[in-house]
Amino acid sequence: MRKKELALEVIKRLKDEYPDADCTLDYDQAWKLLVSVRLAAQCTDARVNVVVEGLFEKYPSIEALAEADVDDIEAIVRPCGLGRSKARDISGCMKMLRDEYGGKVPEDFDALLKLPGVGRKSANLIMGDVFGKPAIVTDTHCIRLVNRIGLVDGIKEPKKVEMALWKLIPPEEGSDFCHRLVYHGRDVCTARTKPFCDRCCLADICKKKI
Repeated sequence: MRKKELALEVIKRLKDEYPDADCTLDYDQAWKLLVSVRLAAQCTDARVNVVVEGLFEKYPSIEALAEADVDDIEAIVRPCGLGRSKARDISGCMKMLRDEYGGKVPEDFDALLKLPGVGRKSANLIMGDVFGKPAIVTDTHCIRLVNRIGLVDGIKEPKKVEMALWKLIPPEEGSDFCHRLVYHGRDVCTARTKPFCDRCCLADICKKKI
């Protein structure tokens, strides 16, 4: 099976298995997702969802968070790890949204990349989940699973994986496909335990199993 055919079959099966998969970070505004995805670096989404409740309660707007003291932000986000750098990025990002984008998250990939603490993964998440644009989010689950399944061959660098997947995944499927990989990576094709290949919907087409 060629990679393009494999990709389409993987998309179909994961769609059947996880029809309602979506972003596991809780948010109701684009700027809140920006904050949460920065905090999610080397931290679980579940913990981030708890921590941001207190952060957004104290600072309920872009303006409020932009004006907040970095030390105060750090005190709240410290449980997510890397508290100082994350607090500094969040502060800088909110200031830039306030001062350069009229208090709105830009609907442009390159503009998103200019925001402090925003890399390709975060920008793709915003483009896909907030603006409904084509997006491929190469997080750790995505990179691990697409290598295991055989969609890419030994590529570990996020941007290279992203570029390889753009050639295989229909643009309209990219965002949901990556969300489904997160669910599959947590529930079945796990990293910290032996994968549960006996109940995997991809077992007969996965490179690791054939």
